[in-house]
Amino acid sequence: MTILEAPRQTPVRYEADVCVAGGSCTGVFAAVRAARMGAKVVLLERTNIFGGMATSGLVNIWHSLHDIYHDRQVIAGLTAEMLERIGRRDAVVYSDDPGTAYTFNPTELAFELDELVREHSITPVLHTQYAGVLTGGDRVEAAFIQNKDGRGAVRAKFFIDCTGDGDICRDLGLDAYRHEVVQPPTACFLVQGELRDVDICALVHEHGEEFGLGKDWGWSDMIPFTDISMRADRHVLGALCDRADDLTFAEMDGRRQMDAVLRMVRKYGPSGRRWTPIAACSQIGIRDTVHFKTRVQAEGMKLLVGKPEETAVLRGTYRADIHQKDGTISFRYLDGREETIDTHGIHRVTGDWREKEGITSPVAGWYEAPFEMLVTDRYANFLPAGRMIHADDRGFGALRVMVNLNQLGEAAGTAAALCLNSGEDVRKLDGRRVRAALREGGSAL
Repeated sequence: MTILEAPRQTPVRYEADVCVAGGSCTGVFAAVRAARMGAKVVLLERTNIFGGMATSGLVNIWHSLHDIYHDRQVIAGLTAEMLERIGRRDAVVYSDDPGTAYTFNPTELAFELDELVREHSITPVLHTQYAGVLTGGDRVEAAFIQNKDGRGAVRAKFFIDCTGDGDICRDLGLDAYRHEVVQPPTACFLVQGELRDVDICALVHEHGEEFGLGKDWGWSDMIPFTDISMRADRHVLGALCDRADDLTFAEMDGRRQMDAVLRMVRKYGPSGRRWTPIAACSQIGIRDTVHFKTRVQAEGMKLLVGKPEETAVLRGTYRADIHQKDGTISFRYLDGREETIDTHGIHRVTGDWREKEGITSPVAGWYEAPFEMLVTDRYANFLPAGRMIHADDRGFGALRVMVNLNQLGEAAGTAAALCLNSGEDVRKLDGRRVRAALREGGSAL
């Protein structure tokens, strides 16, 4: 059944050179890069805070900026700049673990992101839902928005989709697909009280059924210079979080599982101690939903063997995590290590994927991804950047983390500014120019 809405005249509330939809770090960094190159930027965010999964999702970890040998810094740009800024706040700690190298206070990060937006005279619009798109031929003309002022529109010369789920991509009708196994979301929360010595995986294995907790596992870390733990203990299985009903279920079930874990620990954990929930994430940590086809698909094997890319706009070292239908997860590292963890997080099997695949080339210190991953063949003034990336399951498992997606945001903002300054169609933009501009702006490419 459908209903017919009356036609309306929609007011243009903002005009800009670049409109970025989505205020995660990916989106903020896209906006900042474009602004630094002279663009007037509007930045839309549907929540009350910038930073996405790093702030409202409470995922307070970024992986290493160095190669796997820790000999060379291979990632810089705005990720490194932001770490330096929150470091001056005593809000970040460094560890030798490359996967959890930087642990930060998400609230302090939010403070710095606000300041970064203000410094660059970006027009921020919070509590604003992207609601549709207007096109003319091969150009995006306007984005519709909905907020406390009602329905409105943003007119811009260039648009960047950093919504995560590719909301603009969807409305533009770009070809989409899902992986056979969609990586499930995790609802993170903060707990006051020491939990590092509590084996939650073992407790779930023995007592989880009593609290409605099935086979599953997670991880945790501390908020720097506090006695507060960030807990990411569980997954919400079977939810496709780009769908409204599934997202609602995932948010509520995530909180149910938080409560269940705490009740279990209070009953069966060490006696004489207290654990108090401090905060639940204001949006669940979404890993994976839908993907949109662009000019080039990131292939996991090319990443893992470190194939050089002439138009690279991203470098990374994060392992490829591959989720299986039965809930097990395999991690493939650049050095050949492979680790498979069962659904309880207790049993681990190790091996060598390079030997298994017959790979004899030298081990790569990092991998690269090209600019063409961001380019669609249908629109002259539009780029997507975020977890909706065109990648196979292994490639996505490596690229989906924040430090990598931050770099894609920077690349999109840089490309937008280059096109505006030259009047060029982004489909004809040479990726080597984007890479050079990123390097000039402080990236390590």
